[in-house]
Amino acid sequence: MDINFTNLQVLIADDHALVRSGLSLLIKMISEDAKIIEANKFEEVVSILSTNPSIDLILLDVMMPDNDSLSGAQYICKNWPEIPIVIISVKEDLRSIRLALKSGIMGYIPKSSSPNVTVNAIRLVLSGGVYVPPHVLSQGQGSPFDAVQAPSFVLSDDTGLSNSGVLKITSRQKDVLELLTLGKSNKEIAKVLELKPGTIKMHTSRIFRLLGVSNRTEAVTTYAKYLDNYPKK
Repeated sequence: MDINFTNLQVLIADDHALVRSGLSLLIKMISEDAKIIEANKFEEVVSILSTNPSIDLILLDVMMPDNDSLSGAQYICKNWPEIPIVIISVKEDLRSIRLALKSGIMGYIPKSSSPNVTVNAIRLVLSGGVYVPPHVLSQGQGSPFDAVQAPSFVLSDDTGLSNSGVLKITSRQKDVLELLTLGKSNKEIAKVLELKPGTIKMHTSRIFRLLGVSNRTEAVTTYAKYLDNYPKK
């Protein structure tokens, strides 16, 4: 099914004007009427998000002068969890990408990627998916999401979610999960929570990843196991 990418608002944060211009052109290939907002330092990103939290996607360079680590991406994930982040970086090593994925970002695009790969990666994230560079998936060293740390409830060890049996999700993800258990579609959940359907797809993708499942049925079943062991008060 085709996904409508009209009226997109995309924040591009990079300290190089040439990179911002190139990414803007690629976004326009996805949506001609997309509104592009640019920032050349992290404090601008925070200021923009504080006044415009309805942004659909953030393309973030984590090597800007005032943001030389993943702390910026983690700060955004904590304060604006509904907005998917794609990191655009010159770093392509496995460790950097794994750390980024564990931080809750929805995609990692090396700056050496071709325009076609970049466009498809952005489309995937806007559709609710997670983009992982092919060379990471081919390493054969386990899931790129190994040891993801993200808690709002504790799951018992017999769910097979992790060795510790602990899972952390945001309150918004918990809202989405509970509506999934009621059989609500993404469109229905979006209406109840007053969010965009694409945002709900992003949340369900993160929920599936954290639960270690691949579809809605498995997610609901796993959550039911949790409720059996830890009933609501």
